[in-house]
Amino acid sequence: MPPSNEIGSRRTFPPRLGVNIDHVATIRQARRGVEPDPVWAAAAAELGGADGITIHLREDRRHIQDRDLRLLRETTQVLLNLELSIDPAMVALAVETRPDQVTLVPERREEITTEGGLAVTASKARVAEAIARIRDAGIQVALFLDPDPAELEAGFELGIDAIELHTGTYAQAASAVDHERELEALRSAGARIVAAGVGLHAGHGLNYRNVQKIVAIEGMAELNIGHAIVSRAVFVGLERATREMKACLGGTA
Repeated sequence: MPPSNEIGSRRTFPPRLGVNIDHVATIRQARRGVEPDPVWAAAAAELGGADGITIHLREDRRHIQDRDLRLLRETTQVLLNLELSIDPAMVALAVETRPDQVTLVPERREEITTEGGLAVTASKARVAEAIARIRDAGIQVALFLDPDPAELEAGFELGIDAIELHTGTYAQAASAVDHERELEALRSAGARIVAAGVGLHAGHGLNYRNVQKIVAIEGMAELNIGHAIVSRAVFVGLERATREMKACLGGTA
């Protein structure tokens, strides 16, 4: 794997683009068929300049399946980022399949999509156990967290490689005042993360219109974006949709 794809990299501009292909699998699972295949989607995203492929293997298997994870591990040529819960069975799958990076996220069966960051302070022992198992397997670990100082500090104490900031509240801000408040919270959290020597990532709800201010946060190393890219791909194809997002991040269009 090229050094620029290591999550410990402090490259700050442009940040790496991880393309989340979950919703390609969502379309497939609507018919429980074989198409569209997320493995093909990953290849198209790579051709469009993706620096990483992100998938969330949920406990209920609502979109990405075990088969997808295994094939993507064999075929992906860029960083493979696996999002999953701290459930021991899910962690065991990560240890078995060896993605390049695991991002630990919260998960509720009834949610439509991830609703917030992982509550490290409320389940620190379980999170620590999951991190230890993953790192012992030689896999780098990130935590998906809200820009909450207490959660960030709890994450730092666990010796993780990166923190991915939850940008959903920023993306959904209804007013200019709310938007600026959430952006400032992300900037402050980003500064804390960089000062702690931890990789700074961000994602959730980012699109072609709101991503530029997140790109501009000092030290931003990786953005994971899925729904907006897959939605755009319906009209222009996944390779072009990826290229257009790369341009928004300051990469080559």
